[in-house]
Amino acid sequence: MKPAEAYIFKQPDLYKEILFHIIAVIEQELPDIELFFKWGIPYFYYNKKPFCYLAPNHKRKFVDVGFAKGFQLKENQEFLVDENRNTVKSLRYFKLEEIDNTILISVLKEAKLLYV
Repeated sequence: MKPAEAYIFKQPDLYKEILFHIIAVIEQELPDIELFFKWGIPYFYYNKKPFCYLAPNHKRKFVDVGFAKGFQLKENQEFLVDENRNTVKSLRYFKLEEIDNTILISVLKEAKLLYV
């Protein structure tokens, strides 16, 4: 088992469900994307460059989908969280039912354009 997969399987069910769902959506939309285990979390690379990471926050009970070039994104700003970060913006999910695939896919498609 790869380190990123092992990390996900060790997560409590709440986070595991969210992570698996997000991974499925990302891999469906971006078939050429690669999942690694970097900086202690699952990190997707697109065109060999950091694209987005998946970070469960056990203290605050959410999963962040952080986009490496998040501040360059123009659309869906009302859904993106920056929390005083310099380059990253993220989609934040507290429950599986909160995930709006339309928004997630829209952000993925816009972010992909930053790597062409």
